[in-house]
Amino acid sequence: MANSETRPLLACQNVFKYFGGLAAVNDFDLDVHPGDVIGIGGPNGAGKTTFLDVISGINPATSGTIELDGVPIASKKPDAICHLGISRTYQLNAGFETMSIRENTLVGAAFGLGDKGWFPRMTYNKKMHERVDRALELCRLQDRADQIVRDRPVLDRKLLMMAGALATEPKLLLIDEPVGGLNPHEVDDVMEIVEGLISEGVTIILIEHVMRFLLQLSRRVVIMHHGEKIYEGDAEGFLNDRKVVEVYLGEGTADRLQHMMAERAKQDG
Repeated sequence: MANSETRPLLACQNVFKYFGGLAAVNDFDLDVHPGDVIGIGGPNGAGKTTFLDVISGINPATSGTIELDGVPIASKKPDAICHLGISRTYQLNAGFETMSIRENTLVGAAFGLGDKGWFPRMTYNKKMHERVDRALELCRLQDRADQIVRDRPVLDRKLLMMAGALATEPKLLLIDEPVGGLNPHEVDDVMEIVEGLISEGVTIILIEHVMRFLLQLSRRVVIMHHGEKIYEGDAEGFLNDRKVVEVYLGEGTADRLQHMMAERAKQDG
């Protein structure tokens, strides 16, 4: 086995997930190293969310190996995988509607790290509150922390899921369509927040259909189609890959994205 300096944080090899005769994830390999930001794209039904479900134990792999820091996790339950260091968000907003943003985030801090006691936790300690404060700060929710979730807009609900995941202090954060349904200004807000997480060294796998979000944040892009990986590499190669253009982007979208990336390069340069 490779030593800790060269071994991936997450190693997926020959991963399959079948639903009946359908291979929703088909012979999938992926290595994720500490500090990586990997963006996964592809058409609807490509297997993107199913792949995150497999990693997080929601829908266990049919076959293949998945290791986190060298520990096999493919057969572990979702709570055990979370306690080992993988946390995630979901496409649909999830939260306890009648509780505040802070209270929701405390649930992640208390239970996401694993409570080894025999009885349910009844109180939150100082360290948990500190993790919550930090997660709310990273997600820019600290000024709305005491507001009730049902009264908050879609953007805050999405950020709440991210804060709850961060409160577990994950080794790997999985983010599923964080800007779906948001307007362009809100997309920019979430992009700045994720950039802040990246600067903190958080290792991220994200799924997104909004291409400017995916391309500007990802250090490596993976494209899936019919459960298979059809591309893995940088954004420039992604936009020039003929198969990706044919099955996913189309010529017009590829041209617009190339122009966007060129303009961004000018601004950065």
